[in-house]
Amino acid sequence: MSAIPRGVWTLGLVSLCMDLSSELIHSVLPLYLALALGASTLTIGIVEGVAEATALIVKMFSGMLSDMFRRRKPLVLLGYGLAALSKIIFPLAPGLGWVVTARFADRVGKGIRGAPRDALIADIAPPEVRGASFGLRQALDTVGAVIGPLFAVAAMAYFHSDFRATFWVAVVPAFIAVALIVVGVEEPRRRKARASAERVRIDLNAVRRLGSTYAIVVAIAAILTLARFSEAFLVLRAQNVGIAPASAPWVMVAMSLVYAAVAYPAGKAADRGQGAMLLHGGLWALIAADVVLARAGGPTLVYAGGALWGLHMGLTQGLLSAVVAASASPPLRGTAFGVFNLVSGVALLLASAIAGWLWDAHGPATTFMVGAGLTFLAWLGLVTHRNAALRLKTS
Repeated sequence: MSAIPRGVWTLGLVSLCMDLSSELIHSVLPLYLALALGASTLTIGIVEGVAEATALIVKMFSGMLSDMFRRRKPLVLLGYGLAALSKIIFPLAPGLGWVVTARFADRVGKGIRGAPRDALIADIAPPEVRGASFGLRQALDTVGAVIGPLFAVAAMAYFHSDFRATFWVAVVPAFIAVALIVVGVEEPRRRKARASAERVRIDLNAVRRLGSTYAIVVAIAAILTLARFSEAFLVLRAQNVGIAPASAPWVMVAMSLVYAAVAYPAGKAADRGQGAMLLHGGLWALIAADVVLARAGGPTLVYAGGALWGLHMGLTQGLLSAVVAASASPPLRGTAFGVFNLVSGVALLLASAIAGWLWDAHGPATTFMVGAGLTFLAWLGLVTHRNAALRLKTS
């Protein structure tokens, strides 16, 4: 880990703090919408899908802007700042409309910062540790995702299941994340030196120049996202099998612990050219997670399914980010991450809306079994086009 630059560590700590804040809210928000505000599962699925899709779509434009102006940090700061401000709205919201507005503002902030931050990591990290750098950032982000639900469980217990009081706890780490960016993150000097002399024209031709390897990575990510809907359904499944609302966030803890433990070693394995193996393993982990969650009749299988979901995320997410960075030239990295996330965002919106409809119409078991079937089809496609997986290189 000593070869990983300080800026990557700082961005990882920023991600830890903001994900702690976001996951604290996210781990109880589906229950708040369903139990306190009376929202249907279809409504929750659409809200989550649109919110996450909005974040990923906004990433396209913020990534392009960071390429055009050759500066990443201002957009990263703006995105984290908006997300921090949105955290104040949740405990103050008088009804569903304001909660949805806060959720969207939080995800727009995520969208603004996401592609420039990933491009900044690619700018900072040497090629030989690029996979490890993305894996480290993802691991620290996921540590926050572990602590967030733990804080949610503790706050719900302390405040006697008072959702609004629990939401206030999320405000502090969000603003710590903003402060870390201000004092601890710098653009690479070579980028600063070119910033005033260069302006990159970004248009459809620039997107075409990203190449065939990049297109294959985007296609793989889209298929994965169609098979994997919002993690809000993990919390709803926990509540569905009888876990108390105050304890339901434990399924997010189980998922995030495995995700955090796997992400960095998977990043190092990707640097050693094992991307195809990681992707195959990630697909089968998601199939197993869906089957276990479909068959769950109590807490044990729900937690096991959440852990398998985390294994899938750890094996695939850092790998795909590192490959996107490697397949795009430095002047187009922001655009590359933006388009990558736009396609993933549309896929996530469709997946979450379909999952919500399936849940309301046919029940949770059908929802997860359909997810398993789609993932199996994705794996068959990967086997059929095995050359695509062999292109997953991080340098």
